[in-house]
Amino acid sequence: MRRLRILVLGPDCDPETVSIPFVSYRHAAALAKLHDVTLVVRGPVEASVRRDNAPFRSIEVVRMPSFDRIHAWGFQKILKSNFDSQAVTAFGYPFSIAFEWYAWRQLRRRIFAGEFDVVLRVLPMTPVLPSPFAFFLRKGPIPFVLGPLNGGLRDAPGFSQPDKPEWVFRLRNLYRLMPFARATYRHATAIIAATSHMRTQFAVHRDKLFFVPENGIARSLCVVDTRSPEPGARLELLFVGGLARRKACYLGLRAAAPLLRNDLARFTLIGDGPERNRLEQLVKTLEIEKAVTFCGWLKHAEVLRRLRAADVVVLPAIREGGGGVVFEALASGAVPVVLGHGGPGDIVQPELGYKVLPTNEEDVVSHMEQILRDLAANRELLNRLRQQGMSYARECLTWDAKAQATTQVLNWAVGQGPKPDLPWSRIAQVRCVD
Repeated sequence: MRRLRILVLGPDCDPETVSIPFVSYRHAAALAKLHDVTLVVRGPVEASVRRDNAPFRSIEVVRMPSFDRIHAWGFQKILKSNFDSQAVTAFGYPFSIAFEWYAWRQLRRRIFAGEFDVVLRVLPMTPVLPSPFAFFLRKGPIPFVLGPLNGGLRDAPGFSQPDKPEWVFRLRNLYRLMPFARATYRHATAIIAATSHMRTQFAVHRDKLFFVPENGIARSLCVVDTRSPEPGARLELLFVGGLARRKACYLGLRAAAPLLRNDLARFTLIGDGPERNRLEQLVKTLEIEKAVTFCGWLKHAEVLRRLRAADVVVLPAIREGGGGVVFEALASGAVPVVLGHGGPGDIVQPELGYKVLPTNEEDVVSHMEQILRDLAANRELLNRLRQQGMSYARECLTWDAKAQATTQVLNWAVGQGPKPDLPWSRIAQVRCVD
């Protein structure tokens, strides 16, 4: 495989934070093991990127001190540092455009001099923030690829009190009127989507649309299973995530209640949020207080330790775009039980765990209850799923595997390889080669 010279646009890539900036950074760092990657970032993240010392060919810093100060002030004072605010994306539009304009001015001579083979934009991940680079490169000299893209997921059908009102999605569609919006996808050589729900949004571009998941895991998380449960041991259930309505932890508690009341299982909840009081009240109503533990937020190392001790991770989120916890659960040997919607639904397959169709609350609770009963009564089934999940994570869910999937797309974009088969029916089966 020929090493490509990749110019990666990742303004907020940051190895020392969480969520999308961390995920995008790890993706870029994994690509840097395979190719000559030049990472382009904003000034505020420069120090943390350099401290991580990943094998980038170079790190280019786009300095916009005035824009950066306005962005930091507005996010703190106007948006109250609330990443869940619906206004965050709209607020980021002018800063995203400014970053790519400054980056183009800084790098265009090197681009036209033939220093790079392809441009890959990994941030912003949302598809509603357009890219001037796609327009600038519409006539060459190198292809433009963007993604993985994610966002715009609606709540699972069949659930009342939607977490996002419908008008939010109608307003979101106005992005098509923004400058560079249509040019971004019309001129992109390839578009990488992170979830299957984005197929509809980009159906017109299906000939250049590929599936590579948003998340990945470090190879170091793929360890040997050390569980040795006693015969008749209780089923260890775990929930990891914010206690917000969209995570729908209440569905998991209701489904597990019969096992918990009969001392056949224990349920540990890791995380905190606005739904905690309501969930604590539900636990009392269901009379399962003795079998349920609320831990609050824990350090990541402790979360991983708990995952390696758990039998089942219950994640019935009605809106979950990425589902990084599912990756970590599979790698740790905890069998996932998820709602078949969004990112987790793309990852979990029958030989790895369970995904329940999002019909309505009562059906979901009933189905999950039966799944948990079956797992509690059949340790052989539990262990088989566990081993298959750990093997799958080790071979297909690492950052290295993600980088190899992306490499297939990039090779095709530059005319150096066949069109990759990255199927929508399941996560791309790209096995890592040491």
